[in-house]
Amino acid sequence: MKRNLTPAAAVVKSGSRSRTPIATAVAVMVAGLAFSAQAQEAPAADVPTVVTVTGVRASLEKSLKQKRNADSVVEVVTAEDIGKMPDRNVADAIQRLPGVNTQSSAGGEGGFGENDRVSLRGTSPSFQQTLFNGHAISTGDWFVLNQFGGNVGRSSSFSLLPSELVSSVVVHKSATADLPEGGVSGVIDVITRRPLEFKNQVTAEGSIQGFHNDLAGKTDPQFSGLVNWKNDTNTLGIMVQGFSQKSTVRRDGQEILGYTPILANSAAALAHPELAGVKVPTFIGASLFEQKKTREGGAFDIELKPNKDLTLDVNGFYSQLKAPHQNTNWLAAPANSINSANQVPTNYTVKSGTLTAATFATNSGEVDNIYRPDAGGESYYLDFNFKYRATKDLTLSGKLGKTHGVGYDRDDVYYQNNVDGGMVYQLNGMSPANVSYPGGTTTKPGSTAWAGGGESRSVDQEKYAQIDAELRLSSGVWDSIKFGGRLTDHKRAAEHPFETRPGALGFSNPGPIWNGTMYPSDFASNLGGNLSSNYFKYDGAALGAWGAANGNRLFDYVRRHNWTDEFKLQEKTSAVYAMANLTGDNWSGNFGLRAVHTKQSTLVNQAGGPITGSDWGPYSQHLYERSYNDFLPSANIKFDVRNDLVVRGAIARTIARPDYSALGGSVSLNDDALSGAGGNVKLNPVKSDNAEVSAEWYFAPRSAVSAGLFYMDLKSVVSNGTTSATYFNSKRNANAVYLITSPFNTSGKNKGVELSYQQPLFGDFGILANYTYADGKLDNGDELVNASRNTYNLTAFYEANALSARLAYNYRSAYKAGVDRGASQHVAGAGGLAGSLNYKINEHFTVTFDALNLTNTTIKMYAENKDQPRAFYSNGRTFYLGLRGKL
Repeated sequence: MKRNLTPAAAVVKSGSRSRTPIATAVAVMVAGLAFSAQAQEAPAADVPTVVTVTGVRASLEKSLKQKRNADSVVEVVTAEDIGKMPDRNVADAIQRLPGVNTQSSAGGEGGFGENDRVSLRGTSPSFQQTLFNGHAISTGDWFVLNQFGGNVGRSSSFSLLPSELVSSVVVHKSATADLPEGGVSGVIDVITRRPLEFKNQVTAEGSIQGFHNDLAGKTDPQFSGLVNWKNDTNTLGIMVQGFSQKSTVRRDGQEILGYTPILANSAAALAHPELAGVKVPTFIGASLFEQKKTREGGAFDIELKPNKDLTLDVNGFYSQLKAPHQNTNWLAAPANSINSANQVPTNYTVKSGTLTAATFATNSGEVDNIYRPDAGGESYYLDFNFKYRATKDLTLSGKLGKTHGVGYDRDDVYYQNNVDGGMVYQLNGMSPANVSYPGGTTTKPGSTAWAGGGESRSVDQEKYAQIDAELRLSSGVWDSIKFGGRLTDHKRAAEHPFETRPGALGFSNPGPIWNGTMYPSDFASNLGGNLSSNYFKYDGAALGAWGAANGNRLFDYVRRHNWTDEFKLQEKTSAVYAMANLTGDNWSGNFGLRAVHTKQSTLVNQAGGPITGSDWGPYSQHLYERSYNDFLPSANIKFDVRNDLVVRGAIARTIARPDYSALGGSVSLNDDALSGAGGNVKLNPVKSDNAEVSAEWYFAPRSAVSAGLFYMDLKSVVSNGTTSATYFNSKRNANAVYLITSPFNTSGKNKGVELSYQQPLFGDFGILANYTYADGKLDNGDELVNASRNTYNLTAFYEANALSARLAYNYRSAYKAGVDRGASQHVAGAGGLAGSLNYKINEHFTVTFDALNLTNTTIKMYAENKDQPRAFYSNGRTFYLGLRGKL
């Protein structure tokens, strides 16, 4: 029997709880971060006294309450958590939950300073489903490599979602029948604020901040604001939010762009037969990336509740990210020097099948100068939803809306300089390589080697409709039944309308005007090693002016239409479900079935056919259609073993559809590295049978510990293989053999343990800690993409009176990010420290200070082994100083 306790009685009961060890429970525990913060209350002699706790502790208590009361396995972050943790977007806000990983890249663009993608329990970001208030949100990727080719994924770009918009984030780790399908590893539901939830009739909130990145050395303003009004009868509310955030960033890096086998018929292999088949770095580059981003947008919500039984709501969101940038890369080219220029290296070293050091008489490399003045992305949705209590036992609800996202890159200019002199390099494992150009100069431009640029666009849109009904039974163990249906129409297109090449005057006209600009004097100073900063670079405007001059580049939308990169895909789904909610003495749960029909249409371009005129050869368009059905049972159960101990179990079958580029069937080529990525229109969805058990022990006020086990049987996971194929090489004006990476279905397993702990220490101090172990492998022994074996987070916080502070450290071990240029791309294990400090001046104003990447961590990547480094990136430390107000 459940008893209602006054707050004072609840505190007394908590204080008298047994501190029995949980050794027997740990063996079956899984669950995440058990945030808890119970109000500190002291009963008076006769009348219970309630002390209201606000701030971080109150938000932790709210998060814990939602977690504890849920019948399924969830993690929750509430608004105060997001507002007061050192987090600048939604990905940052949830990265400290157990089982949650973030990364700052979606494809082959390398690591940047802002977390962009989220994954769960050591799986790919595409394996989780991201929702906004229960519906999909389309994404818009600003970087060109994620707009077409092999990196067009299903994961949402969190860089478009500032944390100020959010009321809470619910991470569903176990499936229920009423959740939309699409997440093998789980569902992340971002919940926005609603007008009638505010306490006051009129609320105004705002913040102004200064953003400073110590590597870029510039400070930019950031603003956000919210106004909410509701009438005095609490039946109508209107909320409007807006934000404008500018940030200047810089990334210093060394990039080793793939590894190429030494050809058996090359002069090097003929002179030294032991070199045949040895892997040699394709390019070794000193990469300087500079960008000024502007993220602007807002949201609105109109909520109407004409009576106690009906709620109507219309809400919308828009975000645009303008992300112009310039990337300069000084490239040594060992592979081209051997396989194309037929040079024979001297003083060379071979280690682990890799040519780790060599000397060349001349260098076949170049300087890449890329200027993208109009790159960015946008995302919006418009949503109508309702909730209607038709009878005292029957409640209806529904959604209807659309969402649209686009990533674009327009008017970009790509210009290459020739490099003179010889070339000497030495790889140093997981430290940057040494590169020099004896007899050459790096301080002034050389002649034109190549020029290009063009346009690309990725369009993502969905229309959706959903209806749900819940009938309360209250008959024995049958609490209620829930049933409903959902329709979606999703379209995704990758467009590459044209890609320029040098024009009639491109090689004879002078190159871009150089005004003496050089790399920053402190370039690569944070990377370690003995790297030079003595490199010239162009001003972006000069590159744009050269690219726009008549005759320098070939602008022809027919000849330069790169049809190999393009595809269009449409998915229509229809789903119905039924779910029963059960309850009994000290237990509750649910079980149900979701049935889904998917109709897929893919339009791809293939070589050969009636469409002519393109420099990439004649082609034809082919439409591939298929339909399939999935039946997804699920069950969850929760036992309240004691008032302070909860044990859970869950089983489910889940699906996640393959990445769009994997299904697209197009082939994206790299003419320098002679590599490419292709799709497979016949891929099946990823299916997984999931099981988990968990327990949560609330052993003291504001204290909790949880742990547990999860298991995923991945029956049709997508992996990548490589094959050789012949395509037209635009730069060589002839056919060439490329190493093509393409996806296929296979099987695998992912299993692991999650542990978490929270407890106040020494009065106003507290600690949060969690650890996740995930062992993900394909059945053939290969790695599961994005599977970090070890992840942990440690947060210490202080909150008393007007002052609050946090330090948070997160770490994830090495993982395979994917396949790039025909070779695996691993990210080495690394951690980072962030901090926040808030001082409450009065009830209306708070001074805020946030610091990210205090450890100035270098992102390190490698290929098949650590003797094959792929990249070293430094993004610098980031600081925010601001004032938050509330009226």
